[in-house]
Amino acid sequence: MDYLKIGKATDLDGGDKKLYRFLEILPGSLSWATLIILTLASYLWPVWAAYFIIAFDVYWLLLVAFLGIHLIVSYRKLTQNKKVNWEKECEKIDLSDSGFSFDSWRDVYHLIIFPTYNESLEIIRPSIESVLNDGYPLDKIILVLAIEERGGPEALERAKTIEREYGNKFGHFLITTHPDGIVGELKAKGANQAWAAREVKEKIIDKEGIDYDRILVSVFDIDTIVDKGYFFRLTQKFLTSKNPYRASYQPVPVYFNNLWEAPFFARVAASSNTFWQMMQQIREEKLATYSSHSMTWKALVEIGFWSTSMVSEDSRIFWHCFLYYNGDYRVEPLYFPVSMDVTMDESFKKTMINLYKQQRRWGWGVENLPYLMFNTIKRWKILPKKGKMINRISVQLYGFHSWATNALIIGIIGWFPVLLGGGRFNSTVLSGNLPYISRTLMTLAMGGMVLSAVVSTLLLPERPKRYGFIKNIIMFFQWLILPLSIIIFGSIPGLEAQTRLMLGKYMGFFVTPKARKS
Repeated sequence: MDYLKIGKATDLDGGDKKLYRFLEILPGSLSWATLIILTLASYLWPVWAAYFIIAFDVYWLLLVAFLGIHLIVSYRKLTQNKKVNWEKECEKIDLSDSGFSFDSWRDVYHLIIFPTYNESLEIIRPSIESVLNDGYPLDKIILVLAIEERGGPEALERAKTIEREYGNKFGHFLITTHPDGIVGELKAKGANQAWAAREVKEKIIDKEGIDYDRILVSVFDIDTIVDKGYFFRLTQKFLTSKNPYRASYQPVPVYFNNLWEAPFFARVAASSNTFWQMMQQIREEKLATYSSHSMTWKALVEIGFWSTSMVSEDSRIFWHCFLYYNGDYRVEPLYFPVSMDVTMDESFKKTMINLYKQQRRWGWGVENLPYLMFNTIKRWKILPKKGKMINRISVQLYGFHSWATNALIIGIIGWFPVLLGGGRFNSTVLSGNLPYISRTLMTLAMGGMVLSAVVSTLLLPERPKRYGFIKNIIMFFQWLILPLSIIIFGSIPGLEAQTRLMLGKYMGFFVTPKARKS
């Protein structure tokens, strides 16, 4: 059996199924055990719980400072890269002794796949136009609009409209229709784009004999708008990286498309995600692909395309490659932005619900953790760098555990020794000092919130004319809700995702509604 194609425990049987199921239970059980033990300790051993809380607050303060430095460094690289003429940088590259099977950056093709379900033309058009206006030679662009059969005739009509408007402007333009109801497939983006990749392989790439080594493939959410020069930057990174066919290429997701129109709490959640991705670009050993990203066509064909039974296909494709090549695969950070939509609906209530569901879907990326652990066990004897695999597993386990627990420990459980400790604890000096110590440490940690507000303000796109300067002030002070946001739209949906996996209540794919005000 090809264990790299499995999606969940129910795809297996016998001992393999039991092992995979245990690994699915592990992340959620660790998170819940942490929260329950700290709660019980606050009642049974409040002094020791208080010492732990103080130590954890210190750790949190140091972590905020550490990540703040990474954010500043990443911001500087991002702003510097936006000023570079990447076409000229491509012109400077000498491929004469590079080992590539071609002679110039002009030989590099870009296959761009836009999966779509029910998004409107107002969402689709700007994304297509951004590719058109990028500046990269259009005869080297293969653009695929991947629609779903279940989207009905309206989806096909929208695709035909886009083809009439833009189809003759690219080297190749293809509409693919992913059939509904294929046995074993999840109704998700991964199945759609896998179908699209196989279609374009047969109808264009193989038919015209395009060298696989010359193709870079970018899979973009349908609301993704590339900054001008993106494909030059991607090409330059590909041509100058060591062992470029064993790498994916990750831009920085920014949520500028409807940033000024979206509710404040949705803006804070989206910007927080941007900052996390910026900080991850510095820590390349922790970086995995996320949302819109790029990779080589050669690697994609070798592994057999995306999984058709996964929700988190954007990160699964990296872990699939990482395991397929026995750890000899990585993500190259681009420090270059692509813009997407902030979650927004017609009312605050609907926006909050959809934002929560989106964050829960992102939290469902925890499904990759049992996949990584299981396949590491299965491939243990042939792995050349076992320590690297253990390190990757540790980083992922720590990351998802922190996602689900840290904000709850800081914001809620940190007060439990005082609330649950009773007379035994409240009569101690530590009882009186704990709130003061925690408050002081968290006040210092608020420097991270101020830094987020500053960087967010510096990154803001141009303010629409219909808004006054007061909107900029709101944009700055909206970060006051960050402590609440990371609990409601961070820890809780992350913990729910882990709990669902722990209980075997597998999630389906949630298509985040996209809306923009005219």
